[in-house]
Amino acid sequence: MIELKVNGVRRAYYGDPNMPLLWYLRDEIGLAGTKYGCGVGLCGACIVHVGDSARQSCLTTVADAAGQEVTTIEGLHPDGNHPVQRAWRQHDVPQCGFCQTGQIMQAAALLAENPNPSDEEIVEGMSGAVCRCGTYQRILAAVKTAAEEV
Repeated sequence: MIELKVNGVRRAYYGDPNMPLLWYLRDEIGLAGTKYGCGVGLCGACIVHVGDSARQSCLTTVADAAGQEVTTIEGLHPDGNHPVQRAWRQHDVPQCGFCQTGQIMQAAALLAENPNPSDEEIVEGMSGAVCRCGTYQRILAAVKTAAEEV
């Protein structure tokens, strides 16, 4: 048995410890906000927080997350009003929206670690989350706005 805490709820998992955390979140407990993009850790659509760090859940196994707090987009803020989420809406960041949960989770982790990042630090810190629509200028603006509130 593997114990973990997802969005504040303690959970027990009795399956394959090598199952990607992404599939556990989506298929086992029904949290579909975390997206499957590439499955090989290149796009960032599946980013969640494990402990205090942003992790690609397609590469993180359930065993890797054992005993740690896992936070998904559903658990970032109960009403969707984390400073990053508010800034995303203010700057109308999404175009297709597919990458947005991963982008938001990456940005929240970046700001938790560095609450006043430079433009270069934002670009570097967000480099693991790909936006195929190319809304990078709006992403940069939103992260800067959210940094003012963190």
